[in-house]
Amino acid sequence: MKIPASSTILTAALFFTAFTTVIAQPPEPDQKNRTQVQEADKVYDDWISEDVAYIASKAEKEAYKKLATREEKENFIAWFWHIRDPNPDTEENEYREEFYERIAYANEHFASGIPGWKTDRGRIYITWGKPDSVESRPMGGAYNRPSWEGGGTTSTYPFEVWFYRNKDGLGTGIEFEFVDRSGTGEYRLSINPNDKDALLHIPGAGQTTNELLGIERRSDRIAGIGRNSFMREQDSPFIKLENIQKGLSPPPVRNSSPGSTVSESPVIDNNPLEFDMRIDLFRQGDSQVVATFTVVADNTELAFVDRGGVRTARLNILGHITSVTSRTAGSFQDSVVATEVSGDPVANGNRKSVYQTARTLTPGRYKVRVNLTDIESGSKGVREIGFEVPDYSTNELSTSTLVLASTLREAEFSETGSRFVIGGKKVIPNLTGIFKKGRDIGVYMQVYNAAIDQTTLKPSVDVVYSISKDGREILRLEEDWQGLSESAARITLARLIPTSGLDPGLYQIKLAVTDRTSNKPGLAHSAEFTVIE
Repeated sequence: MKIPASSTILTAALFFTAFTTVIAQPPEPDQKNRTQVQEADKVYDDWISEDVAYIASKAEKEAYKKLATREEKENFIAWFWHIRDPNPDTEENEYREEFYERIAYANEHFASGIPGWKTDRGRIYITWGKPDSVESRPMGGAYNRPSWEGGGTTSTYPFEVWFYRNKDGLGTGIEFEFVDRSGTGEYRLSINPNDKDALLHIPGAGQTTNELLGIERRSDRIAGIGRNSFMREQDSPFIKLENIQKGLSPPPVRNSSPGSTVSESPVIDNNPLEFDMRIDLFRQGDSQVVATFTVVADNTELAFVDRGGVRTARLNILGHITSVTSRTAGSFQDSVVATEVSGDPVANGNRKSVYQTARTLTPGRYKVRVNLTDIESGSKGVREIGFEVPDYSTNELSTSTLVLASTLREAEFSETGSRFVIGGKKVIPNLTGIFKKGRDIGVYMQVYNAAIDQTTLKPSVDVVYSISKDGREILRLEEDWQGLSESAARITLARLIPTSGLDPGLYQIKLAVTDRTSNKPGLAHSAEFTVIE
């Protein structure tokens, strides 16, 4: 990764190398001219593999590697920085200038036997910029654990905690902890608060409050099965894994305005690619809402080609989210590969390719524009949908959107932070609402702000699932939901409803929620689905 003070140095390096190649005198007996050409090519290769490795999306990297000429690469570099320019009307690109300043800072302050940009702290700093606050303990030593880490006193290795108050693409209140266990100055990203405990494996030393009281054993804490009654929600291993995954992902592109000829390709009207799109909304915090964008295309719409004996289709997905004032609120870009079952045209005709991504938004009205491109055929499609992000900050009973899912199950540990995982569940929405008889219908919804019964210290909620056909109720399922919610103000309703007893036809499902503790009016959501043979 280069460390110029600004992009002009990189640009100058590119053009200077190319220029010297053109005017160089013919070599005598050596290969001087060929060496200069190779050095020029290396500048372009290093740009994508080092300079912008942390902020370029997977799709951008794949697209860049397919470029053959220097002119194409120079045009791509110009496009890359243009869509990230927060103020295109000015001559300077403030984002690019700040980006290279971050690289220089990382190399100066985080080097530890390896360049600073290659360290964990360097990567987070280059990707997300300066944290809002830093707790630094460069000498380690005596440490009084906060209650959410178990309490008690111990001794630690050198460590730092970085706090980001609010970052688009990260979320709100994000902490990253770095620990230098080797004493070399190389701080590694940590998911477990025990990583910084220098007395962890010394019997009787550095005990937590529960260990001092005999409530918990040290071996349980080491194994990760200890019980910490005061753990904060953000200290959950699943939440930490999700935050680290976000921290190591490219930041969203903030300035690719709809209609821009640089950031978007025109839609081919005479060869449109049809696809469906759905938006679901889930509370993340008092002022943050997670919006999931699900895109589904029939495989019959895609062009499949044989690659190594496997028929595959490749899609490029580009989405742009804007507020009512046309300000950029987020974006996403990704490449998707779909496969066909060889020799089974019936199965292939019924298959669909599903993609999902999530972005954190604040309450308000938005519009999302999604362009879908079949890389093999060149077919393109576009969809625009307006939607409103609700304000969940009040204490009133509220819910997420109701999702009818083709797949609903517990998410495995390895799936944490991946697509279609919501609140510990694997939820793949069924956008068509069509279910084959014999296949279960997944019903998923989150309930927020249920009152706590002061006698049981638990929420008490009545849930009714009602299925009707032609206005007549034919199935009714009731739940007396009592138990601790996953967080302070969230209950997850997830149920599989069999279709084996339903005749083919159109149905309506209604999900009603009543909070018995608050005695306030309940809420109800409904959706239609179709059962086929």
